[in-house]
Amino acid sequence: MARLNVLLLMAVMATALFLVHTQYRSRLLFTELDRANTEARRLEVDGDRLQVEKRAQATPLRVERLAKEQLKMRTTTPAITQYVRPDGTVIPPIPAPPPAPPAARRGG
Repeated sequence: MARLNVLLLMAVMATALFLVHTQYRSRLLFTELDRANTEARRLEVDGDRLQVEKRAQATPLRVERLAKEQLKMRTTTPAITQYVRPDGTVIPPIPAPPPAPPAARRGG
């Protein structure tokens, strides 16, 4: 009977130690999960902030201003546009008609 009691005591002790270890491991995993969730929320907020900054940087007015100031670009006009045929030859521009002379004033 004493052997059975010792065996049962050892089984209870092993079960208790396993339970303590399982609870400890569960708390560690919960803490790690909470840290991962916090990091995910932080990354989501950063992503949203970057999307807003991206939209602010890509406004048409800002792009046009940067193109003019930094890249020295200008808007196209028929006078500076060159049209190219599929074979690579340039179509000569059509000259603009000269401005009409001002109407003569009548004296009177």
